[in-house]
Amino acid sequence: MVEPVRSPEFDESQVTNISHSDVKDVHAQMVRMHQADAESITADEVEMQQSAAGNLKATRVSAHQSAMATVDATEVLAEQALLGYVQAEKVSVSGYPAVIVSGSANVHNAMAGIVAGTEINVSESRTVFLIGKNINGNVTTMVDQRSALIAGLVGGLFAGIMLLLGRMLFGRK
Repeated sequence: MVEPVRSPEFDESQVTNISHSDVKDVHAQMVRMHQADAESITADEVEMQQSAAGNLKATRVSAHQSAMATVDATEVLAEQALLGYVQAEKVSVSGYPAVIVSGSANVHNAMAGIVAGTEINVSESRTVFLIGKNINGNVTTMVDQRSALIAGLVGGLFAGIMLLLGRMLFGRK
């Protein structure tokens, strides 16, 4: 088995191809990664295949079977991906995104935490919270408006009872 090469920084101006490597920082116009990981990527265009990135800033991101912690981009296309926080104008994702904040989001075959956007198209997906102006598609939301209202009322009632009980037991006489 070939051990991955640990490189402290990888800095190119045009096209950077990274395969079977661990790198710290990548700055380029175009980054292609295959079975590699990078701590930080800044590029115009990023293509990832079975790779991982910690902090990614790009104009266009295309990822397949990859993991990304934070993504700040104009356009993101991620298939079978594990995503932490994604902020982009246009997002198309399948897999497991935690938080998506987007102008236009296309979520298909995904289990998402929070999806927020102006135009959201969903197919065969589950979300915990779904916030949008125009929402289209088949989605199962774990917390709907009724559940949120009930949880807020029960939480407020419980907090009020605990405050009153605390004053009765430990208050000054």
